[in-house]
Amino acid sequence: MNQQQVQRSHIWSARLSRQIDNVATIPAPVLEGCLTRMVGLTLEAVGCQAAIGDRCEILAGDGAHTEAEVVGFAGDRLYLMPTGEIHGVKPNARVIPKQRAGAVAVGPELLGRIIDGAGEPLDGKGQIKCQSHTKLTGTSINPLLRPPIHEPLDVGVRAINSLLTVGKGQRIGLFAGSGVGKSVLLGMMARYTSADVIVVGLIGERGREVKEFVERILGPEGLRRSVVVATPADRPPLMRLHGAWMATSIAEYFRDQGKSVLLIMDSLTRFAQAQREIGLAIGEAPATKGYPPSVFAMLPHLVERAGNGARGNGSITAFYTVLTEGDDQQDPIADSARAILDGHIVLSRKIAESGHYPAIDIEASISRVMHEIIPQQHRDSARQFRQFLSAYQQNRDLISIGAYQRGSDPRIDSAMAMWPSMQKFLQQDLQEKVGFANSVSALQTLLA
Repeated sequence: MNQQQVQRSHIWSARLSRQIDNVATIPAPVLEGCLTRMVGLTLEAVGCQAAIGDRCEILAGDGAHTEAEVVGFAGDRLYLMPTGEIHGVKPNARVIPKQRAGAVAVGPELLGRIIDGAGEPLDGKGQIKCQSHTKLTGTSINPLLRPPIHEPLDVGVRAINSLLTVGKGQRIGLFAGSGVGKSVLLGMMARYTSADVIVVGLIGERGREVKEFVERILGPEGLRRSVVVATPADRPPLMRLHGAWMATSIAEYFRDQGKSVLLIMDSLTRFAQAQREIGLAIGEAPATKGYPPSVFAMLPHLVERAGNGARGNGSITAFYTVLTEGDDQQDPIADSARAILDGHIVLSRKIAESGHYPAIDIEASISRVMHEIIPQQHRDSARQFRQFLSAYQQNRDLISIGAYQRGSDPRIDSAMAMWPSMQKFLQQDLQEKVGFANSVSALQTLLA
């Protein structure tokens, strides 16, 4: 090759390099598609490309815009799930993919506000302008970077503080049927806790309960340091999922700021039911009691986001309510939640019907980290209380009909003598706050 040919080669190489650079800087064209089918809440679109989790805009026939999210695909078909109303959508409606969604606006501006699963305000106080953003689905933390739970969290409830001590960074389930006082108990903990920030996720509950929880149970004092994310039962299933993810993302933001966060999610069961609706709608095969496998895969993904952050950061102490259908503790969601949480508090309908509030079944409840975060004296007192309570409950029928003769068993005699005091100790008025130190002191005084 002569010198002239070498120069021409260099010129063509430079031109080709510039062309490649120019092509790389040209944004990829947005491929519009159209709707071809709708079954239930599932929309099928062809002619466009999008990834799982991307948002698409659907232009309805009346000019309205509807958002949908990609939840699955098969071949060249995309399965979409709407995030709002779908009235007016017609066959062959235009589908326009948008930039990848999944960012959540977070910041101290959220404190005292009530928002929905899309981050829009529900309280009529104007738009929320946050400076920071975080991922909706969170970021996994190396488990070896999580410090162990070593410090108790004061929740203001005597029975929990003394007998079911909760640690900062613990994930605990509140198992209850309907109408046994779980919302009241959650409100007490939200108002009286020593945590810096409270994040409340009301997922799939009745719309009436949202206002009641905020005004009656949480109150102005609790709302000042709280963020409430509400996605009632009439919202699409995808928005109910987003409500749970958003509440967790907000809690993660405050945790990363070094705060102690109390995350209350009511309820984990509604979250699972929303995923069941989506899974069945896109053709996933049902498994246990109609729940597809994706539900049981998604539960730990949500729960594991709570807990202690990386070393030097704050903590998320989470309470997840689990609805037990027909008070069945072997419900598949309840059974799965019990296995992945760090403890469970069971509310008994029988105890609630006797006028005993909070209706906590101490024998059926447990905190798995309690023995690691309390001193030996407190541990011995809690174990002794449980022994007396168990001795009375096991012989309650004999005692009630007068068949038990005093003096037969000193342990039962002591339990009978202490029973009125134990009942009073376990009960607490809605407006009564009992701190951690006072709870432990009252337990030791009772057993002295």
